[in-house]
Amino acid sequence: MTLSLTTGPAGTRILGLGHYRPTNVVTNHDLIARGVDTDDAWIKSRVGIAERRWADPDETVVDMAEQAGSKALAASGVSPEDVDLVIVATCTMPTPVPGAAPNVATRLGIDSPGAYDVNSGCSGFVYAVNAASAAVLTGQARHALVIASERFSGWLDMADRSTCIILGDGAGAAVVGPSDSPGFGPVVWGSDGAQYDTVTIDEQSRFFRQEGQAVYRWATGEMAPVALEACERAGVAIEDIAAFVPHQANLRIIDALARRIGLPNAVVARDIETSGNTSAATIPLALSRMVERGEVPSGAPVLLLGFGAGLAFAGQVVLAP
Repeated sequence: MTLSLTTGPAGTRILGLGHYRPTNVVTNHDLIARGVDTDDAWIKSRVGIAERRWADPDETVVDMAEQAGSKALAASGVSPEDVDLVIVATCTMPTPVPGAAPNVATRLGIDSPGAYDVNSGCSGFVYAVNAASAAVLTGQARHALVIASERFSGWLDMADRSTCIILGDGAGAAVVGPSDSPGFGPVVWGSDGAQYDTVTIDEQSRFFRQEGQAVYRWATGEMAPVALEACERAGVAIEDIAAFVPHQANLRIIDALARRIGLPNAVVARDIETSGNTSAATIPLALSRMVERGEVPSGAPVLLLGFGAGLAFAGQVVLAP
């Protein structure tokens, strides 16, 4: 027996972006006032963060996802009626069931789409947006909405200055739809499961834990070749990359990667300085803000590089909406 397959468009691309940051700004001085054993200069020198956003007590992962998703739909010009798939990348839902995606879809007026969550930590957005692109390419969906939303403020140990200073809350979203030519280069992804426990939620305390030095060595040592391979597979020269948007883990990691890759003409995302590390949300949040500020021209090649918990990674060149 031979099964029938659906076919889709010649290519896919990001049609619109959106982001959301909570209104509650938490500066380094605010952390000190809360009793965290640190100082502003130490935080800036170690991770490059001046402030981060934390959600209000009653503000949820789904709330933030809805805000970012609504803005992405508006920016794309795609109506909710034309969205067939909703994917939410998150690792901070308060419970494993139910997932965020069906709830977000209903709130946005998207009727009966395919809907599921992706939990791949800090690389989750790149994984999710590739699943969305594949669905459109194969005719499984006309348009897909991908949202990354994280609320880490509920998982923080305020006595652990190595983690509580880093993490923030926020969401970023992208609408993926058909295109006459490819707007996504081939993804370069993989994982190092031998180090799976370097980034975890502690089973007993329910606090976020990270072996910072191990992650730093892995990211600065292993991720530049992934980025270079993503450019090569996409057929884009390093000189032509207009923007580099890596996971906003640590400003020292970002700067080290930018130097190793060599990006003579690219603006480098440093959203971590005012948003903190929002895990899966960092890449779409940073890219959306860069596009909003006019830093990335429409159609320009952008290098995305997600890496973190798992340890999983994914690099890819996409065209800016």
